[in-house]
Amino acid sequence: MFGIFKHFIFFIRGVKTYALVGPSGTGKSFRAKLVAQKYGIELIIDDGLLIRGDQILAGRSAKKDPTYLGAVKTALFDDREHRDQVAKALQREKFRKILVIGTSERMVQKICERLQLPHPVKVIKIEEIATKAEIEKAVQSRKVEGKHVIPVPALEVKRSYPSIFYDSVRVFLRRSFGVGATLPKLYEKSVVRPEYAKRGRVAISEAALSQMVVHCVSEFDPNVRIMRLAIRNDTQGYRITIMLEVPFGTRLPSKVHALQEYIVDSIEKFTGILVAEVNIVIDRLTARPQKGQKWSQAIDGRVSSV
Repeated sequence: MFGIFKHFIFFIRGVKTYALVGPSGTGKSFRAKLVAQKYGIELIIDDGLLIRGDQILAGRSAKKDPTYLGAVKTALFDDREHRDQVAKALQREKFRKILVIGTSERMVQKICERLQLPHPVKVIKIEEIATKAEIEKAVQSRKVEGKHVIPVPALEVKRSYPSIFYDSVRVFLRRSFGVGATLPKLYEKSVVRPEYAKRGRVAISEAALSQMVVHCVSEFDPNVRIMRLAIRNDTQGYRITIMLEVPFGTRLPSKVHALQEYIVDSIEKFTGILVAEVNIVIDRLTARPQKGQKWSQAIDGRVSSV
């Protein structure tokens, strides 16, 4: 009920949410102020932080987490105390527009739901505001040097997160990309090296993830049989494709959607990894098993790529 009330407050206040999305390391945080300048956005949500101008108002930086999985959970506001702190700060602040940064639209939607923000009225993709060469340079810097950006001045980051501060960079914006004549502005951003980057990235094996998917399907409906399972991992998260054999007479649309949500929620809750999509293909319809008989859920453990 309180969540609905907060949604209502933002609606009455005319708050609009904007999203900036793109794969990890493509320069979203670096260009966040440029997007905010164009659309007149007052607040930014980036990697667990609530930012206004050059000040961190609330939150906890995902860059401070010792593990990659912990950083993902922080960026998604998985911790209740962290989530409530930022939600209360949003209630106190006077604003009409807010920018939420994420690796995918799904990630942004999840952040909006957890902070009780309206769903985005506009989604800006990194490819719209950066050239291919700029994106490739940013990705190279991330992979080789492990450098990340927080869109606030060095002084602010040094005060809150001195252990991860690396350098600062000043950006002189000469263009307004489509918004009338505006005066050029100078923005300072902080370059950091996250704790998890120092320790090495933690990942889940595809074999372990496949077994989790099998368990989720079995727990959701023991009468559904997995015929084939394929997992692919890219910069936006894991993409899972499942081919199923289901009993004849099953209500497919509602059943498939509910199963998709159950798999995504279960995996993200217990592992902290981001599932970009779950594709379910009904390969075969069969007669229902006799009473006391169950479909075999065994698979050979191999994961093929799609």
